[in-house]
Amino acid sequence: MGLPDHLAARLSMAEQHELLRKKIRMSRRGMLVAGAAGAGAVAAAGIAGPAFANNTAEFWQQPDRLPGHLVVPFARHLAYGANPRSQVSVGWQVPSLVTRPFLRYGDSPWNLGHKVPAEIRALHSEVPGAIAPVDQYYVHAALNGLQPGKTYFYAVGHDGYDPTDLSTFGRVDSFTTAPSRRRIAAPFTFTAFGDQGVSYHALSNDGIIAQQNPAFHLHAGDIAYGDSSGAGKPVSSDGSNGTDVYDPRIWDQFLAQTESIAASVPWMVATGNHDMEALYSPNGYGGDIARFDFPGNGPQHCPSVYSYIFGNVAVISLDANDVSYEIPANLGYSGGSQTKWLEDRLKFLRQQPDVDFVVVFFHHCAYSTTNQHASEGGVRTQWVPLFDKYQVDLVVNGHNHIYERADALKGGVSKQTPIGATTHPERDGTTYVTAGAAGRSLYSFPVPDSYAGHVNDLDSVPSYVWANGTVKVTETVTWSRVRYTGYSFLAVDVQPAAEGRKTTLTLRALTEAGQEIDRVVIERTAGGDGRKRAALDENQA
Repeated sequence: MGLPDHLAARLSMAEQHELLRKKIRMSRRGMLVAGAAGAGAVAAAGIAGPAFANNTAEFWQQPDRLPGHLVVPFARHLAYGANPRSQVSVGWQVPSLVTRPFLRYGDSPWNLGHKVPAEIRALHSEVPGAIAPVDQYYVHAALNGLQPGKTYFYAVGHDGYDPTDLSTFGRVDSFTTAPSRRRIAAPFTFTAFGDQGVSYHALSNDGIIAQQNPAFHLHAGDIAYGDSSGAGKPVSSDGSNGTDVYDPRIWDQFLAQTESIAASVPWMVATGNHDMEALYSPNGYGGDIARFDFPGNGPQHCPSVYSYIFGNVAVISLDANDVSYEIPANLGYSGGSQTKWLEDRLKFLRQQPDVDFVVVFFHHCAYSTTNQHASEGGVRTQWVPLFDKYQVDLVVNGHNHIYERADALKGGVSKQTPIGATTHPERDGTTYVTAGAAGRSLYSFPVPDSYAGHVNDLDSVPSYVWANGTVKVTETVTWSRVRYTGYSFLAVDVQPAAEGRKTTLTLRALTEAGQEIDRVVIERTAGGDGRKRAALDENQA
């Protein structure tokens, strides 16, 4: 963009978006007529979705359409709706524009009798300085009215490509909805990490995750790294003048890489600093909306803010870009609505008699000691008091490309929680885990690692926390209990129980080779803590 660093750093995401619009408009002024014709063709094809800046008539170029039988879907990925017992969305990608896409599903691979129309969300990306525009076609189908705890089989297609046609031999995948909202005895596992991107290490982690047979997976942001700089600055093709380097094609590689798991395990994502892409929308999330389905029960204009209930665990996804002092491109973009929603949601969840555990995940770290990012003061100021107030059990972050677990923390006071310990959150506080070593290059600690087989507990660790104005404030902390510089992820084994009995979350940190490096148990009394005996409603999310 040619914008000096000191000016680029001051631009909000909305200002960057407008700057990009002007830049592209000037470079494409001679192609308005062709673009308008292409937009008409797209409208005729029935393409829906968000109104991205670069999909308007002045930018759009309609590509040649391949015959449907030559276009093979790829990059299937699932997501829960607001009610995961009855709502699942299926997303996929096609390399060329198709007509009348659809999803077939049923109760066996040989009975896909239900057919649901799908929606195409097209992205047309023109990066200033890039050789050529990039067109991407993301397809989505929402399934509603499903039965709780049931396995369904599905396949995707479009005109000319029907997976039930014997000549096509289309791929069939499956998923299982969340269990009914009653206290259940069946245990389950979910997994979590952040900062994955595309790499062999990312593939290794995915392989070990598949071995855990998770019910769902949480991605704590910095998903694909289409924007590899992540500074929340204007994008360019080459990173000149300190601006962010952006390549939308990275998303094709990422979604293809994760398909082996995400086609059958809901892949629930939060947004990190690398996921703010000013090219598409004023808040930077237009591309995320095109590629993913979100439950949609969070505050308006915050797509990656949502919650759902699975068994006796409630999950909340937050967007820490809204409160980040370190990278303030979207600081305050929700106008405070996200934090208000968070408190309302925590209060609601703590009133549910079948919800024992509350798990919150987001990108920027509440408590971490790496040399690169350390801790986010905006999170500590805005959200940690709410985590204390409503006794959040587990917080999972990314951002720092390592594994680190803090001692249980409550009111800023830590309770030593060594490997293998059992913690009681109503008394000891919240367990904070940074699981950001999913595939990108690794970070470092100011002190030696400390993990199972390499225990090196220290009384204190020098670190810092980000304050408002992108200011680093040094601190010496006593809560850094387990540190590991290596590719890894978090697996959480959930053991539900009848009311009045002990129910647990067992946290296991695993390396990309499957070695366990950390374990801690979070224990509660099922249905306890004085929660209201409210009547359960299957439709209540």
